[in-house]
Amino acid sequence: MNKEQQDDPALAADIYRCCYITGNFTLRSGRQSHEYFDKYQFAADPDLLRRVAVQLARLLPSDVEVLAGLELGGIPLAVLLGQVTGLPCAFVRKEAKTYGTCRLAEGAALEGRRVVIIEDVVTSGGQVLESVKACRALGARIETVLCVVDRESGGSEALQSEGLQLKPLYTLTALKAAASAL
Repeated sequence: MNKEQQDDPALAADIYRCCYITGNFTLRSGRQSHEYFDKYQFAADPDLLRRVAVQLARLLPSDVEVLAGLELGGIPLAVLLGQVTGLPCAFVRKEAKTYGTCRLAEGAALEGRRVVIIEDVVTSGGQVLESVKACRALGARIETVLCVVDRESGGSEALQSEGLQLKPLYTLTALKAAASAL
């Protein structure tokens, strides 16, 4: 087994140190929070992003045909995960563009294919649900959502109520535990 195929026990602590900040923040859901997970920090670090992608690959269902990265944070994850697995990628916008191809999803075709949604952080699951609905309207068969961090704020339950399984690499609780264990 090579280094990348092994578990990466330090990954959770490294992500936490890189991305966890405190202050006063308004989340996409409108909720207020005293803590924030700045996911763009791990996406901006090539080594950390690759380590995340290698571990996310272990969570993929065996029958997946397309990785669909959600705008904006899911796209770099989908690209690196595609590199690690050899799977094609689609890039899903929050809304179809109004020029050129006028598409909601760019890249790999979704129609009739088993698609896994790739997101960076899930809080309430609101944007994921909107994107899944739009991709299903394009013919995608979606049952699984992968994310790096589940903030444990109702997203998993919201997705489950729509027949989706959330597979997080970590929960926010697990990231905090890993960081405090150092």
